[in-house]
Order: sequence, then structure tokens, then C-alpha cells
Amino acid sequence: MSRAFFAWMGAAALIVSAAHGQSGLKPPPGAKVAMIEFSDLECPSCAHENPVLKDAAAKYHIPWERHDFPIQYHRWSTQAAVNARWFDTKSEKLGGDYRDAVFANQASIETPDDLRNFTDKFAKDHGMAMPFAVDPQGKLAAEVKADYDLGIRLGVHQTPTVWVVTDKHGVTNATQVSDFNKLYSMLDEAVEETGGNTKQARK
Repeated sequence: MSRAFFAWMGAAALIVSAAHGQSGLKPPPGAKVAMIEFSDLECPSCAHENPVLKDAAAKYHIPWERHDFPIQYHRWSTQAAVNARWFDTKSEKLGGDYRDAVFANQASIETPDDLRNFTDKFAKDHGMAMPFAVDPQGKLAAEVKADYDLGIRLGVHQTPTVWVVTDKHGVTNATQVSDFNKLYSMLDEAVEETGGNTKQARK
């Protein structure tokens, strides 16, 4: 069984406490509030919540840091994450758009060949062609694995895992989202507590 599905051995509050001081659970420079997400591009729950997170980032003008956490038994999620990293090298927005498109079309992508066909079409629609070998030296795959390893260190055990993170006068705090219906109220509280935000969200 994947490490991502090991039995949960502590309360969410303990995860957050243990994660304080770990790289990744704080807003990026210049921001007071951010969302940090670990997701799997083949995960139906991630696809369901993706529009919620996208809308929240735009509404509150906050950074949305997206980390890869591919579930090991999924057939194409790791390759999709590598593909997204390739599009990131063209522009951060294009990488984000690819992730959004994969989630929106997830139900029609069943096999690695389906993913390749979808990705080729996405690239063509954006005026480029995918190379035959997307990651010949394995650098992008190493970045995906680094995200996965970070997630393991932070206690991620399912996808999506999302934290609302704040920085108030240099003191950082991370609260895990356990109910996405409460995300907006969590962000309202975070923005009010920190006095707003100064970094624009990804468009």
C-alpha cells in the first residue's frame, strides 16, 4: 500500500504544530496569507475542490502554492505532474492552466496514452508542441519527488491536503482545511487577523 494511505496516527492539530518551522508552511515573501496545497492530478477529490481553490485565490488575491503529491498506484498522475512542470518552464500561468485543464477533463483521461493525447492537444492549442521525451534527464521528475517527500515530512496522508497559512509580524501559523465548505470563512479570518495581503494571486 502507498505510504500516502498509512493510517493516521495523530490529530490534525498535531500535524500543524509539528510542521511549524518546516519549509513550505508559510506564505511566500511579501504575502501575509496564502494557501498551500498538496494534490494528485488523478485524484477525483482534488478535481472537485480545484475550482473552489482557484476561485478563493482570485477572490482574496492570495498566493496559491500547488505541490505535487502523486499517489503511487495511480496510473498517470506522476507523468501528469512532470508534464505540468514542463509547462511551468514556459510560464507559471501555463503550468497552472494545464493543471486546471487536467482536473476539468480528468474523467476522460483513463490511461497514460489518453494523458499523452490530451497533453499534446493542450500544447497545440497553446501554440507549441510537446517533445517526444518530456524529461530526458529526470530533472522534472526529481522536482515532483521532492514535493512528495516534503508532503511526507509535513504529514500529508491524503489528497487534497490544503493549509491556510499566515504571517503576522513574522509569526507564521498554518491551519489545515478539514472542510472545504469553510474555506472562505477561514480566509476571512486569516485576512482580518493579518490586516490584509500584499501579494497578488496567480492569474
